[in-house]
Order: sequence, then structure tokens, then C-alpha cells
Amino acid sequence: MGELSKLPNIGPNVEAQLNQAGITTPEQLKETGSTQAWLKIKAIDDTACIHRLYALEGAIQGIRKTELPSNKKEELKAFYNHFK
Repeated sequence: MGELSKLPNIGPNVEAQLNQAGITTPEQLKETGSTQAWLKIKAIDDTACIHRLYALEGAIQGIRKTELPSNKKEELKAFYNHFK
């Protein structure tokens, strides 16, 4: 278990995918941003869903994905729908 899994919403599987994508620290995740991190994960796992995108954003903000503000969820949903 590394540093990333200490963040909200990040379990061992997502942490492994982030590591595979070259993101190994919370600082790198914040610098990369949720959308770009999700795209990196999507490139290695085509099943990456909107909930993973919400989870990444929540991890960056330090909150559970269910606590994301509705306007942020809408923004992320619009981004996600572009790649469906």
C-alpha cells in the first residue's frame, strides 16, 4: 500500500492503475488533475467509468466522491460523456 491509497476513494486497484500510468504520489495526482489522470487510466483500462473519475477528483479534493459539489459532478460528467 502506497501513498495514494491513503487518499479518499483510492483503493489498491486504482492505486495500481495510477502507478502504471506514472502517477505515484498525491502531489503528482494533484498536478495531473482528475481528468488527465482518468484519461491515463482509461488508456490502460477501457472499463474506467465515471465513478472512477469522480473518485479521482474527490481524492484530489480530500473528500469522498459522494461529497463532490453537484456543479463539479456536472462538469466531470460532460467531460466523461465526450469520451464515451
